[in-house]
Amino acid sequence: MVRKPNGKWRMCTDYTNLNKACPKDAYPLPNIDRLVDGASGHKFLTFLDAYSGYNQIRMHPGDEEKTAFITDSTNYCYQVMPFGLKNAGATYQRLMNKVFRNQIGKNMEVYVDDMVVKSKDLDRHLSDLAKVFQQLRRHDMRLNPEKCVFGVSGGMFLGFMLSARGIAANPDKCQAIVGMRSPQNLKEVQRLVGRLTSLSRFLPCLAETAKPIIRLLKKVKFEWSADCEEAFQTLKQRLGSRPILSKPDPQANIIVYLCVSDEAISAVLVQEKEVQQPVYFISRMLQDSETRYQLLKK
Repeated sequence: MVRKPNGKWRMCTDYTNLNKACPKDAYPLPNIDRLVDGASGHKFLTFLDAYSGYNQIRMHPGDEEKTAFITDSTNYCYQVMPFGLKNAGATYQRLMNKVFRNQIGKNMEVYVDDMVVKSKDLDRHLSDLAKVFQQLRRHDMRLNPEKCVFGVSGGMFLGFMLSARGIAANPDKCQAIVGMRSPQNLKEVQRLVGRLTSLSRFLPCLAETAKPIIRLLKKVKFEWSADCEEAFQTLKQRLGSRPILSKPDPQANIIVYLCVSDEAISAVLVQEKEVQQPVYFISRMLQDSETRYQLLKK
């Protein structure tokens, strides 16, 4: 048993062997970037969370005994889908896609048990919520009121801060980098690069800027140079300003800018309104063989 942040307990069972014996369910999960882009830029948002969502799905009677576990007093098995099964996420996503097939992509986005209802005005939001609740009642699904937030202008969804302005970087992830000391060894460099990668869509020319740091991941002697420190402080400064990306507007002119250097390539997607607004940044280091390509081929 594991205590949850709210003081309640969660039952955890080791299904390692059962998962090895189960074929993988290839049902695709939605693309997180697409969901986040689709949910941003709305005036009213409601964030919903299912109450022990996996446990709201019944196990097939013939498979119940396969979930058996032993305690000091007796043996038990699950009649509902437990946490820890390899295909639980795919099974739950399939259910959500079926239940909300008329809402997803229009006034709602769903990633497994994370749900957000999005609307441009209050009247539409109330109407959208009524349709969502109708579907929940029809399928006898329950929400966790402690984790639901209704009719707000912004909030966290899949690790991103959504608002009417667009998509902001997760402040906790930004602060984790801003508050870091300069790496003292390879392990700390790996931790830093991992954190930067999770925020890459908010950082222009990340690969080029972080080039001295990324080089340390190769099989070279660790040395935190002045170039590494300068790159580190530059990235800290950019994240300290809480970068915000705009929601893509189908009616706006979209422009892609490219930047190619000897060792990295970068691009930014911007849309033109009164001013140019960044929508997405992407970059990567070139492989050794790619660095020898002609500039146009890169």
